[in-house]
Amino acid sequence: MKHTWTKAVWVLLTSPLLFTACEKEDHGKLEGTLPAPSFSSAVNSTQFPVAVTFTDNSQNAFVTQWEFGDGTIGKGSPVTHTYNTPGTYKVRLNASGKGGFSATPQTDVVIPTACGNTGFSALVGCQGSAPSARVWTFSAAAGAIKRLDANNNVTSSSAANSLPSCQADDQFTFSGTSFTMTYAANNVCGSEKAGSSSFVYKPNSSGLGQIVLGTADAFIGESVAVTSQTYDIIEASNTILRLRGTLANSTKTEVTLVPFDAVTRVKQLLTGGTQKTWVLDNKVDQTITVGTEADPKQYYPGGVAGALPACQADDEFTFSAANEYKYDAKAETFVAGSPGSCQAARSTTSAFTFGPADGTGLAQFVLSKTGSFIGITDAPDLNYRIISITDKNMVLRAGSGKNNGTVFDMKLVAK
Repeated sequence: MKHTWTKAVWVLLTSPLLFTACEKEDHGKLEGTLPAPSFSSAVNSTQFPVAVTFTDNSQNAFVTQWEFGDGTIGKGSPVTHTYNTPGTYKVRLNASGKGGFSATPQTDVVIPTACGNTGFSALVGCQGSAPSARVWTFSAAAGAIKRLDANNNVTSSSAANSLPSCQADDQFTFSGTSFTMTYAANNVCGSEKAGSSSFVYKPNSSGLGQIVLGTADAFIGESVAVTSQTYDIIEASNTILRLRGTLANSTKTEVTLVPFDAVTRVKQLLTGGTQKTWVLDNKVDQTITVGTEADPKQYYPGGVAGALPACQADDEFTFSAANEYKYDAKAETFVAGSPGSCQAARSTTSAFTFGPADGTGLAQFVLSKTGSFIGITDAPDLNYRIISITDKNMVLRAGSGKNNGTVFDMKLVAK
């Protein structure tokens, strides 16, 4: 068992009070042989983080204390201490006995790095020999989730862009410095809960290794109970992570993850992974405001809830993962002007490009078809920036806002 104490506790234990029961000569000197502290160590590098077992071989000592070289101390023998970070640690054993206090010289204990293993390096994003942390999410390609039989034959496989948005935006962060896996659900599909778990990385002959989670209900990818919380790394690089776990009935689950980035998540929310329809949120105040980049409400602060004309409130705006935008005006289109009016429907489709926001926003898309628009017909240009987005609500800003240009902010809700 590992016992870690503060140095203040050790000072108390080794203070003169501890020796009041010892026999003393008339001149106040402690009687007895000076302790001869010594120890041996065994480094277990078959898994990471690395555990080292220390054995106390001291003589003439009745109290000993370890300095593990990483700022912590402990007691006991044998005692196992875990080092998360590779490097050289200077370990010392202190001993007290009837003859007084003594200590071993500082002894180097070398903790190897796991970054030489391809699987671990890809998993946590090693920087040279130094572990780091990497965030993964589901691949949008076919086979993001597979089920296999006991002989590794595929029995089911997800189609491209088929995962629900509440699952497609899940994040799995692996830290190589704390050896924790953190799961962020973002938008929960069912009963799964965000949380974290310790993990152990075990190298194997394949060079990719295994991940063993330390929390019973933790999972990676698909929310199922994997035997012994163990996932085999089937494929690993800077661009893909494929993991396989065995279930209680000997069938298997396999998930394919890719590095997470914020722009990718925004597109998943916008399109629902395949396609998703949005409408103007006519149930809130200030559904549409007009202003500048510095003050988006400078020219028009927005109306009250329910103020949109019916021919505008029923418009539908659909975005696909294949970068196609579709506007369905229903019966009529509200054409902005002074005064505005409901006119013949201007339903249309347009391709769009998607990427990081040029200015304020999480991401942006640019419609390719001249004359196409979202929400309001006199939008400044074909640029639309996503200011905020969840699986249910979005604030969209029309206009680049360059050179103090006009921008329209629109509140939309998923249909």
